Amino acid sequence: MSSLNPEYTFENAINSIYDGKVLSQVVDQLLSQLTTHERLSLLDGDVPFWDGLRTVLCHRYNEVPFVHGSIPRLGIPGIRFTDGPRGVVMGSSTAFPVAMARGATWDVDLERRIGDAIGREAKAQGANYFAGVCVNLPRHPAWGRIQETYSENPLMLGEFGLALTEGVQNHIMACVKHFALNSMENARFRVDVQVDEDVLHEVYLAHFRRIVEGGVASVMSAYNSVNGEWAGHNRNLLTDILRGKWGFEGFVLSDFIFGLRDPIISLQNGLDIEAPFIQQRGLALGRELETGQLDLADVDRSCLRILSKELEFAARNAHSQPEISVAFCDDHRALAREAAARSIVLLKNEAIDGQSVLPLEPKNITKIAVVGRLSNVANTGDKGSSQVFPPSVVTPLQGLQAAMPSVEFLISDTDSVAEAMKVASEADLTICIVGYDHADEGEYVVPALREDPVLCKVFPPAVTPEELEMLALLQGKPTGADQSIETGLEVGAGGDRKTLRLRAQDEALITAVVESNPRTVVSIVAAGAVIMESWESKVPAILMSWYGGSEGGHGLADILLGNVDASGRLPFSIPRDEAHLPFFDRNATSICYDRWFGQHLLDKLGVDAAFPFGAGLSYTKFAVSNILVESIPSEGSLSKFNPEEYISVKFTTTNTGTRAGRYVAQVYGLPGMSDFPTRLLMGFKIIDLDAGQSAKCNVMASLRPIQRWVNGAFTLPVNSFDVEVASFSGDPDAVCSKCVL
Repeated sequence: MSSLNPEYTFENAINSIYDGKVLSQVVDQLLSQLTTHERLSLLDGDVPFWDGLRTVLCHRYNEVPFVHGSIPRLGIPGIRFTDGPRGVVMGSSTAFPVAMARGATWDVDLERRIGDAIGREAKAQGANYFAGVCVNLPRHPAWGRIQETYSENPLMLGEFGLALTEGVQNHIMACVKHFALNSMENARFRVDVQVDEDVLHEVYLAHFRRIVEGGVASVMSAYNSVNGEWAGHNRNLLTDILRGKWGFEGFVLSDFIFGLRDPIISLQNGLDIEAPFIQQRGLALGRELETGQLDLADVDRSCLRILSKELEFAARNAHSQPEISVAFCDDHRALAREAAARSIVLLKNEAIDGQSVLPLEPKNITKIAVVGRLSNVANTGDKGSSQVFPPSVVTPLQGLQAAMPSVEFLISDTDSVAEAMKVASEADLTICIVGYDHADEGEYVVPALREDPVLCKVFPPAVTPEELEMLALLQGKPTGADQSIETGLEVGAGGDRKTLRLRAQDEALITAVVESNPRTVVSIVAAGAVIMESWESKVPAILMSWYGGSEGGHGLADILLGNVDASGRLPFSIPRDEAHLPFFDRNATSICYDRWFGQHLLDKLGVDAAFPFGAGLSYTKFAVSNILVESIPSEGSLSKFNPEEYISVKFTTTNTGTRAGRYVAQVYGLPGMSDFPTRLLMGFKIIDLDAGQSAKCNVMASLRPIQRWVNGAFTLPVNSFDVEVASFSGDPDAVCSKCVL
């Protein structure tokens, strides 16, 4: 089958591509050099399971690339995996704000630049594959990993996921995940998600489709099952839809360790790589080839997909050879700071003594009280698989101190209400940092294994004393293991949120502090919606400041001082009551997903949001006028947009305030269809304007959000509908026009 002294290596194949040879022919020739054993080795990780697991639990997750399918004999590098999406998990890399914070910027060009930086840092540290394009739709804000995605809205998820993909793929392969319907954490290894076909295509797959069409190299399957079949070997998802309907030509990689339950069926149904170690496939594939239960054609099909993408990206990104010094470099830290500032959402900014609390005027401030347990800790988010390890993190207090060196800071960084009241009473202003950390929301790994011991069946047999010890630890049985292993087992234990309200200590702190000093700013550190009804009315200024990354403290100071306009806008809605949310059971074994969640559910219920989707205040004011909706010409400067799927929405934006600022224009369609959302986001655009400046704007608005899935295809059931340009969903000052198709 192959030559043991090959004349055709990976490097030869790259040179053939440069010489103009067709990629498929190059891949065929390279594959012909591989033995059967080498072909099988492409389909899982390179490290034996128990060795790899011990490294993850006793040392660190993904400090160096997880390698899948390297063949040194032929110079094939394999898939060299790094996780995300906050940045590169390997080494000491730049921690950007979490993805939900970046969604709050509504700035896809910024996200593309972040993707480029991540791609550089990943390649400099030996990776050729970034598995950090997470676009799962958070049906309920309690989802523990909501920080890893961008929005409750499919259109935003698609645009941001595509922007990150494009930036990363300037340098290495990108992977979009988790395909599909993965938005529960504690139950992710066992829950079956039931969904109707039209809702599946219109809502939960729309963003994946956009990113696949944009050229993403790879897809990661999900842990959960969908309509009764595990996502890791769900033929409808991985073959019929992904490859059949969407034309995907890349490869599919499993989620780690528990991502498949049958190694043979998974391969036959479209899963190409079992990640990240030698596990189920290492035991089964060779044996089943010999018995005839597995056809070599199934193996070769996946091998061709994998090698095709490895070769394609190695050839097209050969220009990208960044040095290790690019990791956490000054440019990337500045980019992280920009993203942190642009992400912050100003939810409330009332006047005290005739003057808005924000932005601050340092010349009028002598003392600032900074209170709350999170005020001076490095809190960049979950400590599961998305954790990034930057060399340093700027805390909120450090950012404020650096920005205002002449101000005296009175600090109370505990839960002590009495201490916080004291320092607040002595200050001109109080900044209260409250919210969550990795113990409140995040990935849920080892505890889930102990709750669901059947998962151990996917492990290879534990034989050696070391392997038996690891198995016992995972199952929660007593051993004589050292502390480093026990510490490793604590990683990834946050899970789904138990409540959408702040800790009782935080609410008590806010109430007490504002009584001591009415000039109080509350900064909320969280990834999803926080219900504030019990205290919101007491506080004049509220910010959603997220997990802000390694430069988050500087970004917060930039907004508080007005060095950057408050331009963040909510990428989700915040309800007034948990009763206005879909059903959620963090321990469910089965759940039904429909189209009613977030802002769309609030609209259906006829209840106001506490803060609607797209909401956020600026330090200036804007007006929109002269809206004009047009179809797209089939020729000319806009011909790259499909006239059947886009419309042009033109309007004028004016900064009517006294300072420069950024307007986030949001285009909504109101299709007027029964049993369908009232208002759907069709496009958006950021517009920077000086005081008094006007600009003519054009948003290419997608018709996909109002398309319906009928009899196996999308159709547009309306010939005309209203279009709004708004500052948020349901904006009473929105300007409106009729679209006639």
